[in-house]
Amino acid sequence: MKLVILDRDGVINQDSANFIKNPNEWIALPGSLEAIALLNQSGFRVALATNQSGVGRGLYDMATLNAIHDKMHRALAQMGGRIDALFYCPHTADDNCSCRKPKTGMVEDIARRFSVNLGEVYAVGDSLRDLQAFHDAGCKPILVRSGKGEETLAQGSLPKGTLIFADLVEATQHIIGEDL
Repeated sequence: MKLVILDRDGVINQDSANFIKNPNEWIALPGSLEAIALLNQSGFRVALATNQSGVGRGLYDMATLNAIHDKMHRALAQMGGRIDALFYCPHTADDNCSCRKPKTGMVEDIARRFSVNLGEVYAVGDSLRDLQAFHDAGCKPILVRSGKGEETLAQGSLPKGTLIFADLVEATQHIIGEDL
């Protein structure tokens, strides 16, 4: 099975330092939904691995998070795309859970769900913690320069083997090209 793991904020939709707290604040990045649809049409399953500490901080509740994700799913469906599995961590950094990136718990859960070897899986994020989790779990990490990507790139210290692309559209073109 071919699988790609994506972070949400800054990869698929606009990010905000103040969190995406309601469906109206969820705005797809240009080309991101079409890129996911292209992955699906090219035979890839797509899983989301997203930290959502706004839940743990009390900034929004689970019903609101579900409404945000419903908006994303509907917008994707209109483009002919889908997210096959959505994994999220609702905890704050203080909770010291195993699922919050940069820890690998969420990524490992995705691997078990899909019965895949993570060494064959591209994983796309815009922050260092995304890339660390993806790398440490054994994925092929990709940094996109959208969202926090430029800032992440400027900080340096990217995990070994990290590929860098402008956005999810460019990353998708690479992933599909490698699969041919």
